[in-house]
Amino acid sequence: MNRKKKIINDPVFGFISIPNNFLYSLISHSYMQRLNRIKQMGLAAFVYPGAQHTRFHHSIGAMYLMQEAIDTLHSKGHEITKDEANGALASILLHDIGHGPFSHALENTLVNGINHEDISLMLMQSLNTQQNGTLDTCISIFKNEYPKRFLHQLVSGQLDVDRLDYLRRDSFFTGVTEGNIGSARIIKMLNVRNDKLVVEAKGIYSIENFLTSRRLMYWQVYLHKTAVAAEKMLINVLTRAKELTQDGIDLFASPSLKYFLKNNPSKESFKSEALQHFVNLDDNDIWCAMKVWAKHNDVVLSTLSSALVDRNLFKIEILSTPKDPQSIKQQIDRYISKFNISEHEAEYFISADNISTNMYTELDDSIDILYNDGTVKDISEASDMLNIELLSKRIEKYYFSYLKT
Repeated sequence: MNRKKKIINDPVFGFISIPNNFLYSLISHSYMQRLNRIKQMGLAAFVYPGAQHTRFHHSIGAMYLMQEAIDTLHSKGHEITKDEANGALASILLHDIGHGPFSHALENTLVNGINHEDISLMLMQSLNTQQNGTLDTCISIFKNEYPKRFLHQLVSGQLDVDRLDYLRRDSFFTGVTEGNIGSARIIKMLNVRNDKLVVEAKGIYSIENFLTSRRLMYWQVYLHKTAVAAEKMLINVLTRAKELTQDGIDLFASPSLKYFLKNNPSKESFKSEALQHFVNLDDNDIWCAMKVWAKHNDVVLSTLSSALVDRNLFKIEILSTPKDPQSIKQQIDRYISKFNISEHEAEYFISADNISTNMYTELDDSIDILYNDGTVKDISEASDMLNIELLSKRIEKYYFSYLKT
């Protein structure tokens, strides 16, 4: 059945056409529509109020960039069949369907031992069953099992269209202009050599800008200390709610949230009952629960929930070395005295950990530059401007966050 051509008006890329009915059916599916109810940047809106865009926005943008990349490679003589194009487009469109609400906080609390990539794959397989095998190529590309490996690199790699979209989109919505990469030029400079993505030499400055922008966005936006503090609070809220529920206390929660508070599903059991509950979860379940928990008689749950709802966030210190254990103990003793609670309960009002990241590693998936004479060099050799040693250096920072009293 032919549908009228669908067009989405995107604030970042303008009008985006949905290529065909196959992709339209995936976009229309409840698994994808759930992403409309999950913010792309979690709690970052506490720092950047404009960061209200969703994982659905991002997925559509990444699909658009994938189409641009396919068109570019096709124009340079690389054969990409209709089935391969649909598979790559579906793979990037669905790459985030395994994200839960506030994804990283959820992965550390309600869902343990299963990451969002695992869940994305399970949901793709479920969709494939529903659609009689039409996602076979999509899944093969996603798992990096398809013979044309460069298609997987476009989905997941140093220069994948996932990163090209989220850096530009997150820059747009946060107003942090340093992240505004030249995604269009990077895509126009893509090519393939020996089944591997390369960038033509005239695109080298765009790649330098991309790597620098990514570094700035991580430390200025994604790992902003206030956003980190908020996420740690949410982790502590959900951990406490799970502890109380498993101690037999009946907390207000949607049926699917209650399932994860009560149970600790294994990766194997996730393929059935847990998966169905997972696809019913979105940001609204968590916020709705916390608004009610803010009035609960458990002092830990109510204090943390009301603090998040009202944005009374943990104070956070970024340190070059771990916080002195004696100082941590003194802080815990203050909470024990103030709230008349146990040491275990008081520990919910602090968080001490480390944050680390490196922006580029040749071992992971190098960015290769293609010269006119056919030679290929890693960006670390090709660039006369970038300090690759600095970009590849693992930066580690320690933090100590705690409830203000």
